[in-house]
Amino acid sequence: MDLKCVIIDDEPLAINVIKNYVDQTKGLTFLASFNDATESIDYLRSNEIDLLFLDINMPLLDGLNLLKSMHQKPLTIITTAHEEFAVESYELEVVDYLVKPISFHRFIMGVNKAFKIKEYQQKDNFTTPNKRAYIFLKIDKKKLQKIYLDVILSIESLGDYIKVNTLSNNYIAHQTLSNFTDDLPSDKFIRIHRSYTISIDKIESIEGNSIEIANNRYPIGRSYLNEVRSVIFKV
Repeated sequence: MDLKCVIIDDEPLAINVIKNYVDQTKGLTFLASFNDATESIDYLRSNEIDLLFLDINMPLLDGLNLLKSMHQKPLTIITTAHEEFAVESYELEVVDYLVKPISFHRFIMGVNKAFKIKEYQQKDNFTTPNKRAYIFLKIDKKKLQKIYLDVILSIESLGDYIKVNTLSNNYIAHQTLSNFTDDLPSDKFIRIHRSYTISIDKIESIEGNSIEIANNRYPIGRSYLNEVRSVIFKV
């Protein structure tokens, strides 16, 4: 088993120490490092990452908020000089919480936990049918709402906010439609207008340049028409 690793830390010395530990550890492969969490977002979305070594207290975007924003999280080991964020980190299901300066012995303990979790996940994926996918949506300053993807009907842009319409409820969140859509599986959701992303599975009918879902009609924007045709109309 091999775990592909990424390091995010705003301290160059910490990156060097962790990378050195990774290079010394059998079964770990170093992929990339970033000293700014915002610069890592595109890389994390477009590459398969098994294990993330993540600092918390960073400028612009701290580690915990980065984790909260990720739809699919890699196994994550927190590496920080601050002990006070441990409880919140474990609520995000991190593998381990390492306080700097990090000894090699303590590093190995955390990595061994990651190997065990990965091994369990591989066995579970082999023996268990596909699990129901979900996201956590931050709907106010303190609350993260769990939403299963298969109940989402559409997502509507409200400027700097979005409204997520589901089979039973609607949720407002401070997030852009572009960023939220990027975190959804492209085979299940498609953006059809500057103001709308819809669930492909929930389409009831298509008439002209509009789509009906749950008795609501959504316009297809002119600039999105070709992509909608290729994905939905199979043209």
